[in-house]
Amino acid sequence: MENLYNKEKKLETALNKLKILSETPSNYLGKINDLYDEKNQLEIEKKEAENKYNQLIDEHSNLKKKLKELEKETMKNKKLQDELNQDINELSQETDSLVEEIDKWQT
Repeated sequence: MENLYNKEKKLETALNKLKILSETPSNYLGKINDLYDEKNQLEIEKKEAENKYNQLIDEHSNLKKKLKELEKETMKNKKLQDELNQDINELSQETDSLVEEIDKWQT
């Protein structure tokens, strides 16, 4: 009798396991579909991030070019300013020299 009871328990356990296994595919399908949706969303976000990254790379490159141009222009302006200052100094020296000459002639 005990043997029959044990067999019945084992049969019930096996039936419960089969029942759980037969129910899980639909649960797994839902989870799989959710994972596919999440994967698709992540791929979309990845593409958007890559596009933004490429835009930033392009913008960075353009800004570097502009910076180099501004540095060249600044150097050119500095050179011109130095030349102008030198010309002003030369003219100032010449003016001082002429003023001295005029002073000599007046005395």
